[in-house]
Amino acid sequence: MPAVTVENPLTLPRVTVQNDAVARPVLAVTTAPSGFEGEGFPVRRAFAGINYRHLDPFIMMDQMGEVEYAPGEPKGTPWHPHRGFETVTYIIDGVFDHRDSNGGGGTITNGDTQWMTAGAGLLHIEAPPEHLVVSGGLFHGLQLWVNLPAKDKMMAPRYQDIRGGSVQLLTSQDGGALLRVIAGELDGHQGPGITHTPITMIHATLAPGAEVTLPWREDFNGLAYVMAGKGAVGAERRPVHVGQTAVFGTGSSLTVRADEQQDSNTPDLEVVLLGGRPIREPMAHYGPFVMNTREELQQAFEDFQKGRLGTIPAVHGMSEGGL
Repeated sequence: MPAVTVENPLTLPRVTVQNDAVARPVLAVTTAPSGFEGEGFPVRRAFAGINYRHLDPFIMMDQMGEVEYAPGEPKGTPWHPHRGFETVTYIIDGVFDHRDSNGGGGTITNGDTQWMTAGAGLLHIEAPPEHLVVSGGLFHGLQLWVNLPAKDKMMAPRYQDIRGGSVQLLTSQDGGALLRVIAGELDGHQGPGITHTPITMIHATLAPGAEVTLPWREDFNGLAYVMAGKGAVGAERRPVHVGQTAVFGTGSSLTVRADEQQDSNTPDLEVVLLGGRPIREPMAHYGPFVMNTREELQQAFEDFQKGRLGTIPAVHGMSEGGL
């Protein structure tokens, strides 16, 4: 970890912060509980315990792994429906195949991201390819759910395959931090992900002892999730470690710092930084559906049960008509 890197970060564009930038304070640091998803792969629930007013427009995020599978162990999800939001799947190590009932999907691997706009609804499956099931191997990634505003919830589904080599690479002033802009904008540099809800998603790697302060849109919220290592966040240097999420308050910049000493198996601090413009609409969320009202949720379940979200393609060797 991670797959997308450079030998000398100082060859990259450097991020600058205005002298009058207002530092965002740290409102809270939470620790993600562990659980299992799909057919049994381990996850950390990154946003558990955080009030939704600090998350909006984000709904949930799971860190999948990091796990070293033995032969026969790799797992995915069964066919399942989605409606009303977007899933962002970022694979740091390993391989995942995605398919849907509209014929979309593909394979993502080290450093790739798949952005699926579920919109009006579809059936979807995520699974390791057969060769990985046979061989086993390292698997590590993230899945983020991004809400859609009411006007876009019933739009046509869409896929974006964002290859690791297409992300925007930046660095801090001293080269101690490598910043991968997956979506949104940072200091005038645009990531490749096309978003309906304005957001920024960055994977930052900080060398031991490195510190980076980033300009941050004042109309966005601010979150930092630690995938590996230990460090501190905010001007007040609030300690954080793997599996923890920092919630930032208002301001125009945010700061992350890596501890001088890291664990031998985690040489750097690995952090996902998220910001988004809050939608500020009522949210009704249950299982795989995220709508605005309870009635819309009930309609989504009815549409799924009646096959209106699609059928499982026969090419996958499974019966058509649902789960």
